[in-house]
Amino acid sequence: MSAVELKTVKLANGETLGYREREGGERILLLIHGNMTSSKHWDVVIDNLDSDYKVYAVDMRGFGISTYHTPVQSIKDFADDIKLFVDELGMKDFTIAGWSTGGAVGMQFVADHPGYCSKLILLASASTRGYPFFGLGADGQMDFSNRLKTMEDIHSDLARTIPIQTAYNNRNKEALKAIWNAAIYRDNQPDENHYNEYLEDMMTQRNLAEVYYSLNTFNISHHHNGLTEGNGLADRIDIPVLVLRGDRDLVVLDGMAKEIMEDLGDNATFVELEGCGHSPLIDNLNLLLQHMHQFLEQKEPAK
Repeated sequence: MSAVELKTVKLANGETLGYREREGGERILLLIHGNMTSSKHWDVVIDNLDSDYKVYAVDMRGFGISTYHTPVQSIKDFADDIKLFVDELGMKDFTIAGWSTGGAVGMQFVADHPGYCSKLILLASASTRGYPFFGLGADGQMDFSNRLKTMEDIHSDLARTIPIQTAYNNRNKEALKAIWNAAIYRDNQPDENHYNEYLEDMMTQRNLAEVYYSLNTFNISHHHNGLTEGNGLADRIDIPVLVLRGDRDLVVLDGMAKEIMEDLGDNATFVELEGCGHSPLIDNLNLLLQHMHQFLEQKEPAK
């Protein structure tokens, strides 16, 4: 197994991003994590991916060991950081794999910067139409008629932001573990030591509300998503895309994967990961790697 190094790189915008680098062959895979995680949560993929691939896993701004000097306001802010990151490292002709929020960041990057990325893997990804956030009703249940709109709405959200941010502030690992066991690690959990490392890593996040706001407003489709008008940038994604979703995912629902497929059209291929929830990395790593490898090895038809 190749050694994994944790490094940092200073970006032209003043932020410093942490990243994990694993040596490999000529082909490059860039891993972009989701919310409440960092490059640390990709460890099982990094350790088990075919050694033909050189792997980079980045900590986005405000996660892991990366800085958070300027608050983000959009998914595009994260994607702009990725552009500065790959330029600093001289990366071209690579594949991006984006998990959850990282999928939205990957789509934004590919749409904004044609010619950099050759393939895109969306793992349990937020939709091309974003990820909607709703407030609670008087009965304490989610009120789907109450779409949150402003950053202030998100900051005062009793359903997600306040309980998770409070757990971060109080370093309450048990509360975070309860949230993940209910929503993500329902059937399978990492072993105790590994889980503890993940929980420690979660608490490095400094941008929870801003990520929620960015997901709530993201929309690169041609449809109004209930809050924002789509900008149609999905049309610029003209590389092969693999859309992976676990059939037991409680976070990214089936309709979101269908929206991605509708908006990306013939460029996208959908694969349902049977028996997996929002973290196929823990639920069935072998199945995830099998589909990733198969897609990475496919030759592109001549244009």
